[in-house]
Amino acid sequence: MADKADLTDLFDRLSRSAFRQRFRLLEPERGYLRRKGLDKVLEHAAEFIEQRLAPAEPANDGKQTPFRQHPVFIAQHATATCCRGCLEKWHSIQKGRPLTHNEKENIRGFQAKNHP
Repeated sequence: MADKADLTDLFDRLSRSAFRQRFRLLEPERGYLRRKGLDKVLEHAAEFIEQRLAPAEPANDGKQTPFRQHPVFIAQHATATCCRGCLEKWHSIQKGRPLTHNEKENIRGFQAKNHP
């Protein structure tokens, strides 16, 4: 991910995206988060990142993240960490190569700190 100045720019750009701003946790996702707890949901985030984002060429890239039914899915869309195309466009993480350990951890942390 980026340094602090780059993150400030990224937050600014995300805040100006009408598409990204429409993602909010609704009651079903908030209830899920309350029932499971943040630690468990962050475990799910790590699993989703590993399975759906980390490979060099993820299956169904660009369509692999549902738009609802899990707090992590909402956070992924809100933070542009939902597919390799968005990671490249918004976070400057190149497509076509596996994510590094640090990139995966940074993505998970970014989602956790910036969920809608």
